[in-house]
Amino acid sequence: MKIVADENMPHVRELFGELGEVTLLPGRDMTAAQLAQADVLLVRSVTRVNADLLAQASRLQFVGTATIGTDHVDQPLLAARGIAFASAPGCNRISVGDYVLSALLVLAERHGLTLAGMTLAIVGAGNTGRAVASHASALGMQVCYCDPPRARAEGAGSFISLEEALQADVVSFHVPLTREGTDATWHLLNAARIAALRANQFLINASRGEVWDNQALLERQRGAAPLSLVMDVWEHEPDILTELVPHTEIATPHIAGYSLEGKARGTWMLYEALCTRLGRSPRQELASLLPAPDVLALTLGQPPSQALIGRLVHLVYDVRRDDARFRRELGLPGSFDRQRKCYLERRELSSLRLEGAMSLAALHAFGFSPASY
Repeated sequence: MKIVADENMPHVRELFGELGEVTLLPGRDMTAAQLAQADVLLVRSVTRVNADLLAQASRLQFVGTATIGTDHVDQPLLAARGIAFASAPGCNRISVGDYVLSALLVLAERHGLTLAGMTLAIVGAGNTGRAVASHASALGMQVCYCDPPRARAEGAGSFISLEEALQADVVSFHVPLTREGTDATWHLLNAARIAALRANQFLINASRGEVWDNQALLERQRGAAPLSLVMDVWEHEPDILTELVPHTEIATPHIAGYSLEGKARGTWMLYEALCTRLGRSPRQELASLLPAPDVLALTLGQPPSQALIGRLVHLVYDVRRDDARFRRELGLPGSFDRQRKCYLERRELSSLRLEGAMSLAALHAFGFSPASY
């Protein structure tokens, strides 16, 4: 079996090597000729899996994307050709939750905010949105959800409208990118909605860049009443609107889900899916792929406050590191993709075990491991 994979997908050789010959290629530059003999194609979000890419892939049996989003894959084409497809829903939900948590704590420190009692609207109540909500609730924030498809399926009582969501103190977007239909998310945050937002309102996008109208945001930010923006995703990646970056609070190159655990989990989920298709049991475990973290455990001497929570979170992951690097390299040729490809090792909060005499249940709610872990 010949397996072609994005070179930025971790642990591909360790997991898939037992199933066949693995070839690693740059995800954004894959060509049809390179897939002519491929039986399996493994990608991330930068590879457009369409008719052009698969024009010579007559042997292809399986396509997997190690991502939550699937808008880069022409699934009807795969179905028409009888090619099996798998994605990795929820693989990086914990990582994105950690990213948003770090961002919230940075914003609180910069602006002197007490997060407890503030309102957070989650637009998109899927795996990732729920992970963000869990962290926010642990901070004492009042969380509400906007998700029209789920509201219709589950009853509107647990959800609010987008217009209501956009009144919250903080609005965090976690939707897939769709361009057609009643619930299309392309430019969900459009020029009219951007203009109606309150000055200094906090908005976070860790979903897809095209969900926000970036040009309209730039025009708003250049005015007298700018918003406070946290942007991990951008329209037209990697050729983003660089003029918008100086008008953001936090800016990063689509790495919210790039924890070591999240990326490994995405690859492992595809490995499991292919093993199932081949009628065999997985012979490897996800935990065996991960190295020991830099700091294994801490003993706390004080009950958790917002400041202490911030120090603990940022010991494991501080979004300001990624923001600083992004701004420093902004404008350099190929910088956006290079920062993703050469991303520094980052762990999830569960890599740190917390101990102490007082009850640590509140901190375990953020994902930190208990002493008995």
